[in-house]
Amino acid sequence: MRLLQDDCDLKSMTNEALSFIGDGVYGLLVRERLCALGKCRSGTLHTLSAEYVCAKAQARDFAAIEPILTEQETAIYKRGRNAHNNNTPKGTSVREYHVATGVEALFGYLYLSGAAQRIRELFNRMWAAHANEE
Repeated sequence: MRLLQDDCDLKSMTNEALSFIGDGVYGLLVRERLCALGKCRSGTLHTLSAEYVCAKAQARDFAAIEPILTEQETAIYKRGRNAHNNNTPKGTSVREYHVATGVEALFGYLYLSGAAQRIRELFNRMWAAHANEE
Protein backbone atom coordinates (compact mmCIF):
# COMPACT_ATOMS: atom_id res chain seq x y z
CA MET A 1 0.00 0.00 0.00
CA ARG A 2 1.39 3.37 -1.00
CA LEU A 3 0.31 6.53 0.73
CA LEU A 4 0.33 8.52 -2.49
CA GLN A 5 -0.58 7.08 -5.84
CA ASP A 6 1.69 9.34 -7.90
CA ASP A 7 3.10 7.64 -10.98
CA CYS A 8 6.80 6.91 -10.89
CA ASP A 9 9.03 4.98 -13.24
CA LEU A 10 10.97 2.64 -10.98
CA LYS A 11 13.38 1.56 -13.71
CA SER A 12 14.62 5.08 -14.30
CA MET A 13 14.56 6.18 -10.65
CA THR A 14 18.01 6.93 -9.28
CA ASN A 15 19.63 4.84 -6.57
CA GLU A 16 19.67 7.91 -4.37
CA ALA A 17 15.91 8.40 -4.77
CA LEU A 18 15.18 4.76 -3.93
CA SER A 19 17.44 4.93 -0.87
CA PHE A 20 15.87 8.22 0.22
CA ILE A 21 12.37 6.70 0.09
CA GLY A 22 13.56 3.48 1.69
CA ASP A 23 15.20 5.32 4.57
CA GLY A 24 11.87 6.95 5.35
CA VAL A 25 9.96 3.66 5.04
CA TYR A 26 12.39 1.79 7.29
CA GLY A 27 12.40 4.61 9.83
CA LEU A 28 8.60 4.68 9.93
CA LEU A 29 8.45 0.91 10.46
CA VAL A 30 10.87 1.15 13.37
CA ARG A 31 8.91 4.00 14.94
CA GLU A 32 5.62 2.17 14.53
CA ARG A 33 7.05 -0.99 16.11
CA LEU A 34 8.54 0.92 19.03
CA CYS A 35 5.24 2.70 19.68
CA ALA A 36 3.35 -0.59 19.46
CA LEU A 37 5.69 -1.92 22.14
CA GLY A 38 4.77 1.04 24.34
CA LYS A 39 8.10 2.83 23.97
CA CYS A 40 6.73 6.05 22.57
CA ARG A 41 7.96 8.86 24.79
CA SER A 42 9.58 11.35 22.43
CA GLY A 43 13.12 11.34 23.82
CA THR A 44 13.15 7.58 24.24
CA LEU A 45 11.59 7.02 20.83
CA HIS A 46 14.27 8.97 19.01
CA THR A 47 17.12 7.29 20.89
CA LEU A 48 15.73 3.79 20.40
CA SER A 49 14.87 4.31 16.75
CA ALA A 50 18.39 5.56 16.03
CA GLU A 51 19.72 2.19 17.23
CA TYR A 52 17.77 0.43 14.46
CA VAL A 53 17.94 2.94 11.63
CA CYS A 54 21.69 3.58 11.68
CA ALA A 55 23.90 2.17 8.91
CA LYS A 56 25.79 -0.10 11.30
CA ALA A 57 22.60 -1.85 12.48
CA GLN A 58 21.07 -2.09 9.02
CA ALA A 59 24.25 -3.61 7.62
CA ARG A 60 24.43 -6.17 10.43
CA ASP A 61 20.72 -7.04 10.28
CA PHE A 62 20.81 -7.41 6.49
CA ALA A 63 22.30 -10.89 6.99
CA ALA A 64 18.88 -12.04 8.23
CA ILE A 65 17.19 -11.27 4.91
CA GLU A 66 19.94 -11.80 2.36
CA PRO A 67 19.31 -15.57 1.94
CA ILE A 68 15.60 -15.09 1.19
CA LEU A 69 15.85 -12.25 -1.33
CA THR A 70 14.55 -12.95 -4.81
CA GLU A 71 16.80 -12.44 -7.80
CA GLN A 72 15.10 -9.11 -8.55
CA GLU A 73 15.38 -7.96 -4.92
CA THR A 74 19.07 -8.86 -4.88
CA ALA A 75 19.60 -6.84 -8.05
CA ILE A 76 17.87 -3.80 -6.52
CA TYR A 77 19.89 -4.19 -3.31
CA LYS A 78 23.16 -4.40 -5.28
CA ARG A 79 22.18 -1.42 -7.41
CA GLY A 80 21.73 0.65 -4.25
CA ARG A 81 24.79 -0.78 -2.54
CA ASN A 82 27.03 -0.03 -5.49
CA ALA A 83 25.90 3.58 -5.86
CA HIS A 84 28.82 5.94 -5.42
CA ASN A 85 28.44 8.19 -2.43
CA ASN A 86 31.31 9.82 -0.61
CA ASN A 87 29.35 10.77 2.52
CA THR A 88 30.10 8.02 5.03
CA PRO A 89 28.71 8.89 8.48
CA LYS A 90 31.16 9.12 11.36
CA GLY A 91 31.58 5.80 13.17
CA THR A 92 30.44 3.78 10.15
CA SER A 93 32.67 1.86 7.77
CA VAL A 94 32.37 2.36 4.03
CA ARG A 95 31.19 -1.26 3.72
CA GLU A 96 28.45 -0.80 6.35
CA TYR A 97 27.30 2.39 4.69
CA HIS A 98 27.06 0.76 1.27
CA VAL A 99 25.16 -2.26 2.62
CA ALA A 100 22.73 0.04 4.47
CA THR A 101 22.23 2.10 1.32
CA GLY A 102 21.41 -1.11 -0.54
CA VAL A 103 18.90 -2.10 2.14
CA GLU A 104 17.26 1.31 1.95
CA ALA A 105 17.10 1.12 -1.87
CA LEU A 106 15.41 -2.27 -1.58
CA PHE A 107 12.82 -0.98 0.91
CA GLY A 108 12.23 2.07 -1.28
CA TYR A 109 11.72 -0.08 -4.35
CA LEU A 110 9.35 -2.46 -2.56
CA TYR A 111 7.35 0.43 -1.14
CA LEU A 112 6.98 2.14 -4.51
CA SER A 113 6.06 -1.22 -6.05
CA GLY A 114 3.24 -1.60 -3.53
CA ALA A 115 4.74 -4.74 -1.96
CA ALA A 116 3.63 -4.04 1.62
CA GLN A 117 3.50 -7.69 2.69
CA ARG A 118 7.05 -8.31 1.48
CA ILE A 119 8.25 -5.19 3.30
CA ARG A 120 6.67 -6.50 6.50
CA GLU A 121 8.29 -9.91 6.05
CA LEU A 122 11.77 -8.49 5.49
CA PHE A 123 11.40 -5.88 8.24
CA ASN A 124 10.23 -8.48 10.77
CA ARG A 125 13.28 -10.63 10.04
CA MET A 126 15.62 -7.68 10.43
CA TRP A 127 13.87 -6.62 13.65
CA ALA A 128 14.22 -10.12 15.10
CA ALA A 129 17.89 -10.28 14.12
CA HIS A 130 18.51 -6.95 15.86
CA ALA A 131 16.67 -8.08 18.99
CA ASN A 132 18.75 -11.28 19.10
CA GLU A 133 21.96 -9.21 19.03
CA GLU A 134 21.06 -7.29 22.17
